[in-house]
Amino acid sequence: MSFDSPKANAAFAAKNDFPFQLLSDTERSLALALGLVDSTSAWWAPRMTFLVGPDGVITEVIDTDNVRTQAAEILNRESARRVPR
Repeated sequence: MSFDSPKANAAFAAKNDFPFQLLSDTERSLALALGLVDSTSAWWAPRMTFLVGPDGVITEVIDTDNVRTQAAEILNRESARRVPR
């Protein structure tokens, strides 16, 4: 999710070959509801990762330190959780 327009997000997703759509929150309503910003005049939202379960409920909120490695780290961690012991 970003504060960019849907058109800008679609262009960014296409440029980076993302196999998914990026969400736009141009009015900052979701960011406000989640407590990520405190005003509709915020220029950007902090980089956060939301893990959503199969039921559509947010199961974890992670402060994103490194956007280049975080997805692999989360996938590796989640795979390790599923391995029977």
